[in-house]
Amino acid sequence: MNTQEKTRCGYVALIGAPNAGKSTLLNSLVGSKIAIVTHKVQTTRTRILGVAIDGPSQMIFLDTPGIFEPKKRMERAMVAAAWEGAHDADVIVLLVDVTRGIDDDTRRIAESLKEKGRKVILALNKVDGFKREKLLPLMEELNQIGDFTDTLLISALKGDGLDELRKKISDYLPEGVWLYPEDQLTDITERMLAAEITREKFFLRLHEELPYATTIETEQWKDLKDGSVRIEQVIYVERDSQKKIVIGKGGQSLKEIGRLAREELEEILGRRVHLFIFVKVRKDWTEDRERYRNMGLDWVK
Repeated sequence: MNTQEKTRCGYVALIGAPNAGKSTLLNSLVGSKIAIVTHKVQTTRTRILGVAIDGPSQMIFLDTPGIFEPKKRMERAMVAAAWEGAHDADVIVLLVDVTRGIDDDTRRIAESLKEKGRKVILALNKVDGFKREKLLPLMEELNQIGDFTDTLLISALKGDGLDELRKKISDYLPEGVWLYPEDQLTDITERMLAAEITREKFFLRLHEELPYATTIETEQWKDLKDGSVRIEQVIYVERDSQKKIVIGKGGQSLKEIGRLAREELEEILGRRVHLFIFVKVRKDWTEDRERYRNMGLDWVK
């Protein structure tokens, strides 16, 4: 970096409807997996911070839960976290999945941001393979609904258009000193990341049965003398019937979840992992204030 160049630094909120590709975009922009990704909606439950550098600019990204019409307390807490992230941000990127078009959630988000007077970058995601003749009317309609400084075409998964997105974000960041060391990618702890990785494998394995009735916590983390690490986690469910589903016949479901999580953790941590996962019933855990605190969510009515 040119030492004569003034540095920029600021927070960038990635917001959008569920499954718009926000976590995939965060991982691509940061260059490392720090947010879990599944095809299931509302995978992200709280704000996840990722740090990226583009020339003199340090961009602090906030991957937020998808914004939708919440019904349950957990859903209301997730949506509140997303809007809080947008409120605190210097730059907002509204991500829209072009394959889904303009759904009710996206329309409400764009209208709300316009009402609040926020200037927003519109990023149309998953444009690879999408018919170009359909893009122009989609772009025009969205710009009638919302107020956007720029409209960009990207593919978060393939990386298309991300250099231009970084440049636009950088241009809008305020001047200031960097808030994080140059080599820091996130503020998420290894314990939290381990729990998230296991939750991702859980979602992928049992997405049809009960992902929203569960939470996963890393309860013990012990570095061993041989350089490996022993990790103990607990999957909390609300009923005994759910516990049986998680464990599976002969324990096969739980074993497979553990195997997949352990393999990815070993790759991320660069060392051997001894992963032990237990399943416990905690009735109505979604009404437990402590669980919300552990997930970084506010308790909302």
